[in-house]
Amino acid sequence: MPVAVVTDSTAYLPPELVRTHRLTVVPLTVVLNGAEGLEGVEISPVDAIRALGARRLSASTSRPAPEQFAQTYRRLLDASADGVVSVHLSAELSGTVEAAQLAAADLGDRVVVVDSRSTGLGLGFPVLAAATAAAQGVDLDGVRRAAVDAAERTTIYFYVDTLEFLRRGGRINAAEALFGTALSVKPIMHMPDGTIVLRDKVRTASRGVARLVDLAVESAGDAEVDLGVHHLAAPERAEALLAALTERLGDQVRETYVSEAGAVVAAHAGPGLACVVVHRRSAGAG
Repeated sequence: MPVAVVTDSTAYLPPELVRTHRLTVVPLTVVLNGAEGLEGVEISPVDAIRALGARRLSASTSRPAPEQFAQTYRRLLDASADGVVSVHLSAELSGTVEAAQLAAADLGDRVVVVDSRSTGLGLGFPVLAAATAAAQGVDLDGVRRAAVDAAERTTIYFYVDTLEFLRRGGRINAAEALFGTALSVKPIMHMPDGTIVLRDKVRTASRGVARLVDLAVESAGDAEVDLGVHHLAAPERAEALLAALTERLGDQVRETYVSEAGAVVAAHAGPGLACVVVHRRSAGAG
């Protein structure tokens, strides 16, 4: 049996891709106003958006338990997988990587864990690269390298209506949030080293979308690219973003994916999110 690929629920891959690539997805836990559930299983993006609209909001997320990963790895190995490559959201944002590493430590060299240094399709594209390599019969280290290489060629930018939700979740510091609120700016963030960093500031949502397009085109350079677009309760914004990207990049574009981000990202980013992920298929200038 080929190497098995595991990821977590924040990759936000379309269900058909999860099935086609035989991926195993371990969900994070979301707590919204005291109601706890597994992302994508018991709590949907709709649940998160509804909770975010409440006047008083308590939202938090937690990593899967190490034992949850251990059970998953053992099941796959017992089913004759040659090994397991487990690819997850940035360790700077979540303890998910640490939990996976704790579980893997008990299974010797049969399981390797990769930190994607991103989330959403910034995680999803490395997962797909790993799964493609595994399906081609590549060995454990080769599958790991496929994920790492894809992560290095993947860039994520996202727009949020307010920095408040990121501040509440501890994903940015209070000074950054206060600065943004005081100037009424619309922030554009990126994740150069696995952490969320303010990349740019605009005054309106329309300018935010336009700036996302500019940044994505700059990141693509002259490479062939796959594009991912996420949104939160803003499908029209996502459609406009993808249309502008495909017009600007033309025949450089190979695959495109649009999806609503899940409850974990919703809890920390808030409604109105627009996100673009650029995966360069080669090391084209960008």
